Amino acid sequence: MSEQESLRCSSARNRGGVQRVEGKLRASVEKGDYYEAHQMYRTLFFRYMSQAKHAEAKELMYNGALLFFSYNQQNSAADLSMLVLEVLEKSEAKVEDDILEQLAKLFSLMDQNSPERVAFVSRALKWSTGGSGKLGHPKLHQLLAVTLWKEQNYSESRYHFLHSSDGEGCALMLVEYSASRGFRSEVDMFVAQAVLQFLCLKNKNSASVVFSTYTEKHPSIEKGPPFVQPLLNFIWFLLLAVDGGKLTVFTVLCEQYQPSLKRDPMYNEVSIKMCSDTHLVLYQCMNPTSFLSILTE
Repeated sequence: MSEQESLRCSSARNRGGVQRVEGKLRASVEKGDYYEAHQMYRTLFFRYMSQAKHAEAKELMYNGALLFFSYNQQNSAADLSMLVLEVLEKSEAKVEDDILEQLAKLFSLMDQNSPERVAFVSRALKWSTGGSGKLGHPKLHQLLAVTLWKEQNYSESRYHFLHSSDGEGCALMLVEYSASRGFRSEVDMFVAQAVLQFLCLKNKNSASVVFSTYTEKHPSIEKGPPFVQPLLNFIWFLLLAVDGGKLTVFTVLCEQYQPSLKRDPMYNEVSIKMCSDTHLVLYQCMNPTSFLSILTE
């Protein structure tokens, strides 16, 4: 038997063993023996980890978490979800789409108001920095943003969209956010903030996609450019100025659109630059050199 065939047979045997164990654990959960089943999952987790059976440990904990979620055993499910992350951390697993989708699935099933959910997402994002993105993998941010959007948690959804590359999804979420929670007079402000934030995160492409999609899809915005709302015209010209890297154009824009920029304290600063996970540094429009340097670096 070749080495490759031997590995396949070994994997099949391990998989069969995991399935048999899962069958017994499922039977315990179905009988309502939640505590006993939970403790058995933990015992098996440490046994597999001591034997460096990381794939088996992750699979067992993930399926166990889904099982407990299906019986609304939130605490047990959340605990096993954290063990999934522990496997990924200790095994130094590579960041792959299927794993990110599993983590997003667990997140979506957690109680929206539980502290365990906050701890889980923070730890998941930290692990995912093994991929691209200092604040977490863009794909994971995108998956989290979609989940939060479905929950109508628009503010948190926007945060995660900003750290993804899904400008179109962000725009569609903002359209819904504006229509359901905002005033008609604020339709331009929702997209302006997002565009400025994307630009300060040096994501010019998503900034453009957000703007074009939002202005096209929002039912209260007439087709443009030019637009009826001056602030939308400012953003439109700003995106053109960013592409050209013209400081003089940016300065003139700030001067010409002062009335629109004064509608909100944030716009008096013109834009926002993300400098850490949760803190924002504002750049005043009276000093456009600072802001333009961010966009053109």
